[in-house]
Amino acid sequence: MNDDTEKSLPPLLARITHPSMVARLSASEKEMLATELRQTIIRTVAANGGHLAPSLGVVELTLALLSVFNPEEDRLVWDVGHQSYAWKLLTGRSDDFHTLRQLGGISGFPKIEESPFDHFGVGHSSTSVSAALGMAMARDLSGKKNHVLAVIGDGSLTAGLAFEGLNQAGDMGRRLIVVLNDNEMSISHNVGALSLFLSRNMERGWARRMRKEVKDWLKSIPGIGDEMAEYAHRTHRSLKTVFTPGMLFEALRFNYIGPVNGHNIEELERHLRMAASIDDQPVLLHVLTRKGKGYPPAEAHPSRFHGLGKFDIATGQTPPKPEGTPPTYTDVFGETLCRLAREDDRIVAVTAAMSSGTGTGHFKARFPSRFVDVGICEQHAVTFAAGLASQGYRPFVAIYSTFAQRAYDQIVHDVCIQRLPVTLCLDRAGLVGEDGPTHHGAFDLSFLRHIPNLTILAPRDEAELQAPLVTSLSLGEPLIIRYPRGAATGCPLPEANPLISLPPLPRGEGEVLREGPDAAIIAVGSMVLPALRAAERLFAEHGRSVTVFDARWVKPLAERQLLELAARFKLLLFAEENALAGGFSSAVLELLADRNALNGQRIKRLGLPDAFVEHGTQAQLRHRQGLDDEGIYEALKKLVEGEA
Repeated sequence: MNDDTEKSLPPLLARITHPSMVARLSASEKEMLATELRQTIIRTVAANGGHLAPSLGVVELTLALLSVFNPEEDRLVWDVGHQSYAWKLLTGRSDDFHTLRQLGGISGFPKIEESPFDHFGVGHSSTSVSAALGMAMARDLSGKKNHVLAVIGDGSLTAGLAFEGLNQAGDMGRRLIVVLNDNEMSISHNVGALSLFLSRNMERGWARRMRKEVKDWLKSIPGIGDEMAEYAHRTHRSLKTVFTPGMLFEALRFNYIGPVNGHNIEELERHLRMAASIDDQPVLLHVLTRKGKGYPPAEAHPSRFHGLGKFDIATGQTPPKPEGTPPTYTDVFGETLCRLAREDDRIVAVTAAMSSGTGTGHFKARFPSRFVDVGICEQHAVTFAAGLASQGYRPFVAIYSTFAQRAYDQIVHDVCIQRLPVTLCLDRAGLVGEDGPTHHGAFDLSFLRHIPNLTILAPRDEAELQAPLVTSLSLGEPLIIRYPRGAATGCPLPEANPLISLPPLPRGEGEVLREGPDAAIIAVGSMVLPALRAAERLFAEHGRSVTVFDARWVKPLAERQLLELAARFKLLLFAEENALAGGFSSAVLELLADRNALNGQRIKRLGLPDAFVEHGTQAQLRHRQGLDDEGIYEALKKLVEGEA
């Protein structure tokens, strides 16, 4: 860590050695601390990258939560965790905060193993309500009295899982506080003021006691008491929900409070205490915040500053890419899909709240009527695409590999059983870097390749990425295309015009990129070119020449070629950027075993271990796992020298 990154903490923040100290600060000290927190977060994210705008938006909310609740006894779940940086700083990690998202440093997300104050590990969205409800039930079964809170953003609230949790929470009626961090919805001042007045006054303790006494008195009237009490209850709910944005939450049997100014600490504390005092039903506190609060560039461009790499604090600009840097795989995908859409009006692009991250923003700008962002709803995205495909369209669903895990049943049931031509484009396959184990695309080959009717392609470079996109249009069946995060290789792209005229890839056929008699490397996707470089280095330094085979197809396998390689070579090295358990090399070994083609070969498999890989740069993590040029070279050298 360089000296510019590891700077001393601001004075007030340096004094906070335990989260309980926040509650003892004066109002003016909390305002000062909010400023120091923002300065520290901005400085660290500028040096390390990270999720800036979400964390800046909840600084006051974090201070209010620690002022009202006791994190040693009460339990709090941050949804996704993009907004947890202030929480980390105030719960014992301020001295290590400069290591945020660095190899060996603290995680960018809440993590149970990292701190006793991270009560639930997160990274994917919309899990907080369900997890918090489980904690609330556990508390009640244990006879404890602590509070349980979930802090969920309006974006995360678009996912079905969030509503499943809310629905169950309302039905169970357990004491639970859900804080809705709303940084997008615009509510007019007058409506907000009226709803705030209603929530303040209709939910005060004396008002709740009076309602209970009146209800009990009405129910005591012979013959008509129960009916009158129910009518009074409905009247109260109608009055409150007609004039507030809380109708939905009241319908789910939550006591709705808000909206509340999320940047006024005293107001937040007052309403959090009000929520804590309600013990006869779950509560939803609606808090209005501004993403990027306190840093003008982030306030002006919250989406760009949601998650980003290193940047200049003075300008908010990220360093320019060196001249000649290849485009990213994401950009190549986006541009290719646009070219194909000009040539085929059946193409529809679908994404789940990730238009910029998946490259479909290009498509949105050029073909708005054929672009759909479904929100954080991967399951819906896949089934929605299946509906399109059933009517003759060709949907391309662009999702990060790690988020495709959430749509497994829909891929099986709605796409593959019906053999519908949906193409799932899995970005960020393999190791993604600083976001760590919740975001690595480590498992897609393992959980997809066994599904019938599904075809899987893993291109080695950007030209090979274009080819599967064209192939999908003639394939007419479910297809997975997986590709890594980051810059592509810089190889020239096909000049075909129209692009749709490119010949489709031969089904189940790989490509021999290098011939040599001493061993064979069988690689797929992002590992093909490092394997080729490793083979060339082995020849240059030791005179040993090996064959390099790009398998390209994970399903169906290039069976004929793989069987020929197994017959020719006694030394086989496999390389893939996926979990070894059930991945590509497992598929090939199953093939060789089933065909009685294993005849004493010495085999070495390189891939991701049976463990969750931590955070760090892609280069660092690939090096640790032996999945870079050096690692493949060393494994190959040992294999041909008889050491492996």
